[in-house]
Amino acid sequence: MGEHNVNSSLSHELRAEFIEHLLTDIKSLETMLDQGLIEDDITRIGAEQEFCLITDNWRPSKKSVEILEAINDSHFTTELARYNLEINLDPLELKEKCFSDYEKSLNFHLSQAAKIAEKYGDRVLLTGILPTISKNELEMEYMTPSPRYYALNDMIKAQRGKDIDLHIRGIDELSLIHDSVLFEACNTSFQMHLQIAPQDFISSYNWAQAISGPLLSVCCNSPLLLGRELWSETRIALFQQSIDTRSSSFALKEQLARVSFGNSWASGSIAEIFKDDIARHKILIAKEIDNNSLEELSQGRIPKLQALNLHNGTVYHWNRCCYGVGNGKAHVRIENRYIPAGPTVKDEIANFAFWIGMMMGRPKEFDDMAKVMEFRDVKSNFIKAARTGKESVMRWKGEQYSARKLITKYLLPIAYEGLKKAKIAEEDIDKYLGIIEERTAKETASQWCIRNYRKLKQTHKKDDALLMLTKAIYKNQNENIISHEWPEVDPTLEAHEASYLAGHIMSTELFTVTENDLADLATSVMLWKNIHHLPVENKKGELCGLLTWSHLERYKKEIGHTEGLLVSEIMTKDLITVRPETTIKNALDLMKRNSIGCVPVIHDRHLVGIITINDIIPYNNDQGL
Repeated sequence: MGEHNVNSSLSHELRAEFIEHLLTDIKSLETMLDQGLIEDDITRIGAEQEFCLITDNWRPSKKSVEILEAINDSHFTTELARYNLEINLDPLELKEKCFSDYEKSLNFHLSQAAKIAEKYGDRVLLTGILPTISKNELEMEYMTPSPRYYALNDMIKAQRGKDIDLHIRGIDELSLIHDSVLFEACNTSFQMHLQIAPQDFISSYNWAQAISGPLLSVCCNSPLLLGRELWSETRIALFQQSIDTRSSSFALKEQLARVSFGNSWASGSIAEIFKDDIARHKILIAKEIDNNSLEELSQGRIPKLQALNLHNGTVYHWNRCCYGVGNGKAHVRIENRYIPAGPTVKDEIANFAFWIGMMMGRPKEFDDMAKVMEFRDVKSNFIKAARTGKESVMRWKGEQYSARKLITKYLLPIAYEGLKKAKIAEEDIDKYLGIIEERTAKETASQWCIRNYRKLKQTHKKDDALLMLTKAIYKNQNENIISHEWPEVDPTLEAHEASYLAGHIMSTELFTVTENDLADLATSVMLWKNIHHLPVENKKGELCGLLTWSHLERYKKEIGHTEGLLVSEIMTKDLITVRPETTIKNALDLMKRNSIGCVPVIHDRHLVGIITINDIIPYNNDQGL
């Protein structure tokens, strides 16, 4: 999407002009399809690599703009957040050693970025969701300063008419309201492109939908968000919810999310898919367009279909249809958007080869998918894969298979045949599909993350465990170890060096009482849970007081009992609090200055955590606070 003249205010005139161009672009596309002007005699592949920039403290950076400028390479571009960048790899013809060539190219560009990032005190990391992202890095100051991103944020919020609700339930649960689209920036992916002959587009697209669930199940790499264990590939739920323009009401309405797998098999031509998207999804952003695409066609020029591509860039199918122009020729392609970044470059290229192999090896019986499989089974497979990864049970041609069996017994042989058909070098076929085969038999990166995170949390605070996990991912990547061979995380890895904010070390498993509860209930909770500080909330869920064990003991000594008393009668109302972004040093100084053993951590008057002196002691010793 271009930076220039992107407009979110959508004046009546601009909107009308843009819609005219959009409708004209559809007519132009149909004309090109009818006249055979879409390239069909070559197959190319392409890829986009999103990656994270992290500080030397293993947390999200804010230096993407400076680093991008220093890299000074047109292959690189910004992303929504200031801790992400993207590499657009040059398209390659699908043949011979194209996958090995992509691995070399990707390693070169990532090394290029890493060298520049190091000069700014940053590192480069490939991961679906960075484990150390906290809510602090989801504030507007972390949005890349670009009209494109501000426009997208403004229009999504305007369409919703309210802030963005997130509710993801896995082993843990994440439920909160946020005021921007920046949660989308938590997601980093490895987007894969395959050029398709226009006459085969619908059959190819439906097959791409069918294989999405099994493919995703063995590529999962994003099980954690804000320290919570959610889905095997949490990006799927997070992306849909973070930029959802739908608003809820008392009316029961059928509305398709802008991020969607779809509701039915595609039919007709690629133009029909674009028409459906225009009919279902309101225009979010627009820009002034000088050229009329039908007029360009009549003059013998191939149009770029700017309006169509701009609107298509705001509709996020997991398998997205794309139109492009290269070397004066039009082409159409499928963009695979659901595969996460990482865990290593070699893993990503293996995922790429597996997808392309399955696409090229499609058995003839799947040319008309509606006759072979139920769409709702395919969509269910995709959701299951996102939730439970390689442990999913899927339906394929009406029969149930474990994801492992479906991949090993059915889809890998198709991929082998597809790559041979495309004349890929045998060495590459064996190398990359061999990685998929071994990963299917052993474990995915998502399973590795969860197993090690749970183990680390037994002996470390949550933030320390996330830091150690991130360090281990970085170390394994830089040693080029295939993910299913990653070793256990070393529990002796130094962690405290990077914890410097209250939000990093606060306890978030909170026990609270309300101001109208009996004081004896508060005493009981403190005894049962062996805690010495109990926050008090009002009817709105806002922090309004604090009970401490020493306070209760002193009160009992003065009047002899607490029976029949309400919490509001004895709680401390003169509260000393900090915010998640308060430094540990300042929190410690505050506690020393006021001779208190704990401070509640609040955000917009709501309790989000609590810090006790025992939480700070390890950091005090390690950092000389």
